[in-house]
Amino acid sequence: MRASVTSTRGRAPRRGVRIRRATARDAKRLTRLVRSSRAYEGPYAPMVDGYRVGPDYIEAHRVFAAVEEESERLLGFYALILDPPELDLMFVADDAQGAGIGRLLVGHLREEARSGGLTGVRIVSHPPSEGFYRSVGAERTGTVRAAPPAVMWDRPELLLDVA
Repeated sequence: MRASVTSTRGRAPRRGVRIRRATARDAKRLTRLVRSSRAYEGPYAPMVDGYRVGPDYIEAHRVFAAVEEESERLLGFYALILDPPELDLMFVADDAQGAGIGRLLVGHLREEARSGGLTGVRIVSHPPSEGFYRSVGAERTGTVRAAPPAVMWDRPELLLDVA
């Protein structure tokens, strides 16, 4: 998928970005992106400490990566589970945030969900990301209570309409 990307925070739009199916060879890069995310510093660090996106996970789910066309540099990715319909993971590289990559991924997610016969996708959000998901049309439906020891905070539950 090719799309022009518009900036959401005044930064220049990224051109030459494509979304492709992730492969087992991407596992280490996806894992590195998750573990290095500044969004999971401080009190949120236990959530991604030791987290691994393995080749088996990539093969079992619909995992898509946003990459720069020329360099194949990973800018972000998402993982969609069809049954039950849920966004399992979505990460954008720290230096790519604000350049429309997240919106590009959500647009692709909507297309992928529709092609899988879904009308909506559940999102259990990292609390600081709720505003982003709401800005792309997700509506809050509830709260998922903390599940210690890995998750020590309540998380917003949202529904993204894809119909």
